[in-house]
Amino acid sequence: MNKLVVTGGSGRFGKILKNMGYKYKFPNKTELNILSKKSIEKYLKRTKPKAVLHLAGLSRPLSIHEKNISKSIELNIIGTSNVVMACKKLNIKMIYFSTSYVYPGKKGNYKESDPILPVNNYAWSKLGGEAAVQMYKNSLIVRACMTEKPFIHKKAFSDVFLNFIFQEEIAKVLPKIIEKKGIINVGGPIKTVYKFAKKFNPLVQKISFKQIKDVTFKKNMSMNVSKFGKILKK
Repeated sequence: MNKLVVTGGSGRFGKILKNMGYKYKFPNKTELNILSKKSIEKYLKRTKPKAVLHLAGLSRPLSIHEKNISKSIELNIIGTSNVVMACKKLNIKMIYFSTSYVYPGKKGNYKESDPILPVNNYAWSKLGGEAAVQMYKNSLIVRACMTEKPFIHKKAFSDVFLNFIFQEEIAKVLPKIIEKKGIINVGGPIKTVYKFAKKFNPLVQKISFKQIKDVTFKKNMSMNVSKFGKILKK
């Protein structure tokens, strides 16, 4: 799927995709403003892509979604909805990167069909985007659990379970993923954050979930990624 438009190309994952050499189009904010329906439609009519990979939005720091709710809603919910409506109008596939944080985080190993309950405002904003995407059947929602390489923190949780996978690893297999529709959990094997980090940084120190006050996540937000695994094997 070479005729792909990627929003948010200046972000961390977007920059990695550029470096991968994919022949995608990466419009800047002036060329495609997700807060302007007119801007989105004008760009898509001109470029005529087969799909839009929507990465643009507000992510870090997570605290910004608590402190500036309006900005979170505007970029992650309204902006995403605008892109969905443009794709629907022009019959273009929509691919949306969401987060594993939409799951409750209590029992872990969540399947795509399991009930969801966001654990913080960031996750609520991403779920708001998901709601719009779900209404458009020519779409794919990727619930990803990815992180930067190398692992940037000096300490890692020894009692928090996730499916961390480096952004570069997802970028490599992206062509296999974007052909699908529906919802796909994307990540690595279920591990504690410490076990994941220790493999790549022997100096990383252990820290417990119990040591952190006012945490905005749960202890076990791990996903069942068997569907993703099957896609990779094909």
